[in-house]
Amino acid sequence: MSGDAGVVEGPLHGYHHETYVVPLPGRPGEAEPVRWKCREPRPGLLWFDRRCFASEEELLRALQGRIEGIPDLIQAGSAGLQRFIEGETLGALYGSGGGIPSSLLGQIVSLFGQLARVRPDSLAAERTCTSVYRAAEGDSDGFLERLILFTEEEVYQRNMPDFKGLFYDLGLDEASFGRLRERVSGLTRRPFHLLHADLHRENFVVDGMGRLWTIDWELAMFGDPLYDLATHLYLMRYPRDQEDRMTGQWRKAVESVVPGSSDGREKDLPKLLAFKRAQSVFTDVIRTALSLEEERTVDASLLARAGDRIRQVLSAATVPLGIKVPAAESVTAALGRWYEERAESAEVMAGAAVPGGA
Repeated sequence: MSGDAGVVEGPLHGYHHETYVVPLPGRPGEAEPVRWKCREPRPGLLWFDRRCFASEEELLRALQGRIEGIPDLIQAGSAGLQRFIEGETLGALYGSGGGIPSSLLGQIVSLFGQLARVRPDSLAAERTCTSVYRAAEGDSDGFLERLILFTEEEVYQRNMPDFKGLFYDLGLDEASFGRLRERVSGLTRRPFHLLHADLHRENFVVDGMGRLWTIDWELAMFGDPLYDLATHLYLMRYPRDQEDRMTGQWRKAVESVVPGSSDGREKDLPKLLAFKRAQSVFTDVIRTALSLEEERTVDASLLARAGDRIRQVLSAATVPLGIKVPAAESVTAALGRWYEERAESAEVMAGAAVPGGA
């Protein structure tokens, strides 16, 4: 497409996709070439969140003119390209746990207001969530139950063949989900609208004019608006004063569009944040364990660091999951056993693949 393979950049760092950036001639009025990105899902990737739209590109096309600060799209032959936003991610400019300027906070609040205008019956984009994971309009309790069910079935149970021993060593048994349901059920009904569902610092790009762009919409869904706020607060790690400010401004933004969107927030926001902490336990345990297989050498210090990461997420979720955090040496030993079992299994499989192998 570019005419010169030497100017193609990539693959860029990213968990869900393999991304390449291609410069193409600008549109009329654009003197300089414009860079576009071409993305494909990484093969064999573990997905820990629901995907409710058939195509991110189709969703973005449907949102053109309705949501500000989303990438333009073009079709280049059979390839759909997103415009590459030139700038820095919010995380690169303002790291996790730090405050962000009021101008950028205001743009995030504005985004929440625009999302509230996109109701389930007003968007022409194919949805793929099955009825098992799709709650009835306004049923916030049912919406959260389906998120729990997805985590239980598609993250925990689906990965049991590879992680059962590690899960059990960490105290993560089947009863964990029953305890979680007891602690987070009973949400207030709220009208559903479009959620980005992954608004963290690396999914915001700040361009040279200070404009905020929102990228990576593959986890978007329709559902309880308070869940989008909870996910955002959990991932952003705002300082407490800015978290309170965001919560207050979010309420005004969504209520001005759809009254009732913030009903019950004082009671329900802590429950949704508790769910996010519990959900992260299962995904982070799997990701942390798998990261060991990417290392050339796994020694005691590496296992200890991985164990510290797991203990942190376990500590954050002790109440919603009703668990106790194992001692540091117990977590390290559990990771070591899991790694050795995986290595032995890989050796057996490699031997079986060789003619005459044992």
